[in-house]
Amino acid sequence: MNAVQLDLTFNALADPTRRAILSRLAKGEATVSELAAPFSMSQPAISKHLKVLERAGLIAVGQDAQRRPRRLVARPLAEANDWLEGYRRAWEEQFQRLDDVLAELMAQEALDAEAQEGAAQDGGSNTDLNPKQGPNR
Repeated sequence: MNAVQLDLTFNALADPTRRAILSRLAKGEATVSELAAPFSMSQPAISKHLKVLERAGLIAVGQDAQRRPRRLVARPLAEANDWLEGYRRAWEEQFQRLDDVLAELMAQEALDAEAQEGAAQDGGSNTDLNPKQGPNR
């Protein structure tokens, strides 16, 4: 995906109204009136949103007798997802390294706790007391 197309796609996705329109079109074709129905905005305002989506290649206009239904074009979304996928893999690798470090720290902490517990059971000292000779080391 080229940078211009990526910018157009993310710009189109930046608006909640346009994302809602895409969600509706994911269910099937719809006319401008059908797309405008759930929103409290004028049809010209919806048309502006549709133009942004068309320029980004996210929707296409069909011809059905008197109607001009809009339909979702998934390819730009798939390409944006592919672009994001590289970052997701990098984040997962970072999180895996962090998980490894945390597991190592927790294992060391468990060993330290066992060592302290063992020392407490020994009376807290590593010396043997011989009543006749005094402490032996």
